[in-house]
Amino acid sequence: MVSRFLVTTALEETWPTNNESVLFLGEWCRLYSRKAEWEAMDAVVATYHWDDRKKLHSDYLYLQVLHEELLIELSANLNAIHGVAHSIRYWRIIIGPWLGYFTQVLFDRWSMVKQVLLENEISGVRVRQSNQGQHIPIDMTSFISMIIGDDWNEYVFGQVLEWMDVPSERLNVVDDEIIPSYKNPRISIIPGIRRSWKYLATRISAMLSRDNEYFFTSSYLPLKQNLYLQARLGQIPKIWRSIAVPNSAIDFAKREWQLPTSSLDEFPRLVRKLLGEHIPSAYLEGYADLVAVTKQFPFPIKPSLIYTCNAHIGDDVFKTWAAENVEAGVPLVIGQHGGNFGMALWSFIDEHQIAIADRFLTWGWSDKESNKVTPVGSFIGFGKSCQPNKDGVALLVEMSVPRYSYHMYSSPVGAGQTKSYFADQHRFIAALPAVLRPQVVVRLYSTDYGYGEKQQFQERSPNVELDEGFQSMAKLVGKARLCIGTYNATTYLESMSLNFPTIIFWNPKHWELRSSAIPFFEKLRTVGILHDTPESAALHMATVWDDVEGWWESVEVQLVRSEFCERYARLPEKPLAALGDVLQDVALKMRAPPKHSAPDETC
Repeated sequence: MVSRFLVTTALEETWPTNNESVLFLGEWCRLYSRKAEWEAMDAVVATYHWDDRKKLHSDYLYLQVLHEELLIELSANLNAIHGVAHSIRYWRIIIGPWLGYFTQVLFDRWSMVKQVLLENEISGVRVRQSNQGQHIPIDMTSFISMIIGDDWNEYVFGQVLEWMDVPSERLNVVDDEIIPSYKNPRISIIPGIRRSWKYLATRISAMLSRDNEYFFTSSYLPLKQNLYLQARLGQIPKIWRSIAVPNSAIDFAKREWQLPTSSLDEFPRLVRKLLGEHIPSAYLEGYADLVAVTKQFPFPIKPSLIYTCNAHIGDDVFKTWAAENVEAGVPLVIGQHGGNFGMALWSFIDEHQIAIADRFLTWGWSDKESNKVTPVGSFIGFGKSCQPNKDGVALLVEMSVPRYSYHMYSSPVGAGQTKSYFADQHRFIAALPAVLRPQVVVRLYSTDYGYGEKQQFQERSPNVELDEGFQSMAKLVGKARLCIGTYNATTYLESMSLNFPTIIFWNPKHWELRSSAIPFFEKLRTVGILHDTPESAALHMATVWDDVEGWWESVEVQLVRSEFCERYARLPEKPLAALGDVLQDVALKMRAPPKHSAPDETC
């Protein structure tokens, strides 16, 4: 066995400076922009443990059980630290997303280090020094930005190596700030303008706010329909913006704790040890300030109902305010905010949002195991019309995910599987007749994450036109006769719900479906909408290209499309009325006076 120097991330100061043989811990170490450097090395890449998708699913189920144990323990610990007595549901709303992400991320990093140590002879490894507290996030948003970058991951790999007593060379490289290894090239003043008018709208909303109103934030509705729905519910329409989490100084004395455990297993002991160091400051040092912000800002007191579609993951001020109100008997209703939900064989966010909500509103699907799940319909195509251009192009819509795993759901995981996804895109284009390749417009994902997607398309598929995300999807679709979905998320659901000709292809081994969804996708295969290989999708595109409308408008295709959309992307005939009726029903039936937590909800 060749002894190799272990490299854990793409940070090249931790790579060997001589010609030593190298073991890259994962494909995330190899940025496309640095291809010349790593190709010249005597290096191999470790097999990714979650390339075994059965193990991935099994690990997810294990981590969900562990998540519940840790949530109970951490909730009790935070109650004790802060001198409060909140329920597990309260803490689940606030810290649940962070705890789930952190546990899953740490398990992935720990598993990879453990695997390479068992299977390889390591000659050395370098670990960078860090300022104390440098890798402690302020809140959930900053945590997410950290865990997808090289700096945080290199630090955590170092902690795992230290936990496993692996000798390492310590580098005196100390950064005052964390700089991501990728940059989003898009620069726009629009976000700043939006923040300004939302701030003004929020101040006006606060002056008009009354108690016992419906509270809407991040509703996923177009602005006009959002305001109209509120008026329909009998209140002056309001717009609420996100509020920044107070930045609190780190108190290291407050972090000198770890959750006790009697487990003999290594990972449960490791995660319980590291929680105290990594928990965001908003939940520890800044918790009192976080609560104070929710009381100082003029949100309504005890609203009739709280409705959101995506503020329940990353908006810690909203989550804290919502948790306080939920304990006071206010119902929390969450609307589906994208595709994949109700289809994926496993999904942490899917399970989390159903767990915290009094009612979860879907785009059409139901769940026999939960009476909280209520089909209402999709609002992604609200008020839109979308007519194909008979002489237009084929729009190939791309996705991307961070090089490092971040939360678990049925999709490509990590850099290796994402590179396999990109390879499928080039296989699709290569399988097209040469005359059709210039007819393809590729919509790149807005963030590259270090994959060098644009450069790869320019090198491997120079005949296609690239859109880097500057044009709106509506403008791009207006130039197209066919939309090609390449991943199981929102895009193809929107195009199909609007009855726009759509072809889908993806690797079914990376997009596993739950049993209730399989029959619907099988029918998509039978009419040529869904394909398991890029070559099959390319052949079908070439076959129907000269008469896309004839294929798409055929009776058999339209029957399958309609049945699928009824289940996963239903457009209600009167969408605002449908949503308003459900919200009024929930407010009437579920609004209850304040009560103490049930015995099984206490910490």
